[in-house]
Amino acid sequence: MAHSFTPASSSKPGPNQPKFDSEAVWQARVDLAACFRMAARHGLEEGICNHFSALVPGYDDLFIVNPYGYAFRELTASKLLVCDFDGHVVSGDGQPEATAFYIHARIHKALPRAKVAFHTHMPYATALSMTEGPPLIFAGQTALKFYGRTAVDENYNGLALDNREGDRIAGAIGDADIVFMKHHGVMVLAPTIAEAWDDLYYLERACQVQCLALSTGRKVVPVAPDIAEAAYRQMRDGDAESARLHLEAVKRTLDAEEPAYRT
Repeated sequence: MAHSFTPASSSKPGPNQPKFDSEAVWQARVDLAACFRMAARHGLEEGICNHFSALVPGYDDLFIVNPYGYAFRELTASKLLVCDFDGHVVSGDGQPEATAFYIHARIHKALPRAKVAFHTHMPYATALSMTEGPPLIFAGQTALKFYGRTAVDENYNGLALDNREGDRIAGAIGDADIVFMKHHGVMVLAPTIAEAWDDLYYLERACQVQCLALSTGRKVVPVAPDIAEAAYRQMRDGDAESARLHLEAVKRTLDAEEPAYRT
């Protein structure tokens, strides 16, 4: 299912070379590696087909992404690649997976607010992307974290193996942070790695609970819109700090049980 990638341009990478030994860049690598490892623990990935990316701190045209051919549980900070928007690897060994490049490069380029982009085929959210109508019912408290923040890309067009499909996906996002990609999976966009992780984790939990509720055969009752809006605002107040602490807890867990992610 995954595809190897070859840059369309044979030109060399541009002059925007980051200081790879800076603390900020290394910390971004460590944080992203922690998200890969914990996503694997929770079963949020699918084989070697899913991908997380983050803009290199201080650079708006370079992004960190996982290399082709590795499962999430194998990834470490030093194994991650830095790519430019033309597909050149400016740091690291290997290449990105093809759809990883065409989706993530075009999203980061078209949407500067999307400093971080996590794409998965995680099972419950993906299951809801296959159903008729809006995927997420705002019926459970956890789901209210995403009230007014979601979009649906209705126009599944096969694998994203060129810039045109990447651009089409980027254009379908609008102002949303969470995108249900019909027949495909989900995309989470965020200003920080911690917030992307927090949204990804809680999105799958919300979708899991909704699937369980639907499996009872009884009607799922949404929260009244005014209460949903108020609860959303309560949840978003301090959400960035809560996300930071969530990721710190993830790293403490990994430090105790599989500290190699930091290498």
